[in-house]
Amino acid sequence: MDKPKKSVRRKTSGVTIDEVAALAGVSPMTVSRVINQGKVRDVTRERVMRAVRELGYTPNLAASSLAAAQHTRIALIYTNPSGAYLRELLVGLLRVASNSAIQLVIDYWDNMDADAERKAARALAGRVDGVILPPPLCESQAAVTELVKAGIPVVAIASGRLSEDISCVRIDDFHAGKEMAEHLIQQGHRRIGFIRGRKDLSASARRYDGFVTALHEAGLDIEPGLVQQGDYTYRSGLSAAEKLLAHRRPPTAIFASNDDMGAAAVSVAHRRGLDVPRDLSVVGFDDTSAATTVWPELTTIHQPIASMAYAAIDILLRSIRRRTDSTRVLMDHVVPHRLVTRDSVAAPPKRR
Repeated sequence: MDKPKKSVRRKTSGVTIDEVAALAGVSPMTVSRVINQGKVRDVTRERVMRAVRELGYTPNLAASSLAAAQHTRIALIYTNPSGAYLRELLVGLLRVASNSAIQLVIDYWDNMDADAERKAARALAGRVDGVILPPPLCESQAAVTELVKAGIPVVAIASGRLSEDISCVRIDDFHAGKEMAEHLIQQGHRRIGFIRGRKDLSASARRYDGFVTALHEAGLDIEPGLVQQGDYTYRSGLSAAEKLLAHRRPPTAIFASNDDMGAAAVSVAHRRGLDVPRDLSVVGFDDTSAATTVWPELTTIHQPIASMAYAAIDILLRSIRRRTDSTRVLMDHVVPHRLVTRDSVAAPPKRR
């Protein structure tokens, strides 16, 4: 596993596909093939993705996709408990829309049941060309079924493959969760608390599975009392962290499934008179603004949310362009993540 790097926020707009190709020692065409999930050797793919991560490259929309953007209406449907996550996704989408003729339609579905989602999806299908579904709607079977039935291309963000009829843009949540847990174990932590995400999202399960796998590989047991349920909101993180730190043998580290809950865990620690990270290490997930507005700033997994928005638009435009063809653009597009180390992690206190 590569050594974690300190957070470096560099401007990536100047990085070109030729620079990635030069660093990887391949042709620009090969880089394009890797980015678009084409057939290349595994060793070549890994070399290219290493260059992508090192340079912080974000692929621009292909010219052919931009041509399809003229007078195209794309909807983002949201009901997201994490404002930080939604904000970064929306910024990415707005940047793409501002550089093309895309009309971005924002639709808010608040606490709808399956029947209401089906009705709303049918109404939306009549006025847009494509739909982006972020969490938690990315796994709404009711919405997906209605949109697919209406022939509307759909891209789910941060989701497993809910349907073979839609595309997905995601990171490898399992390996990201495993990598973060391994980082805590390498720091010497053996009692690690975990705050789970929403039960109805596959990404939550994959992050937890990665955490569990890392502990098992290190010969550590999973203590039920050190796993608490959250729902990705700050308030749920407060409740879960209180339960973890009230345990008769509290953890020396807490791994929260997103930054909002991680920030909440830091707040609970401070309220209890604990120093982070001297008395308790805390890590999050996503690398949203919530990770850097708390003190100390959170070690977290960087999920390139804005880049995922770019990729979602690109896939949708290709799908819209080919809607009348016999072939459809259906992709499971996995973007690279990275571990960002900040000041919220240290070795566990010796007295425990």
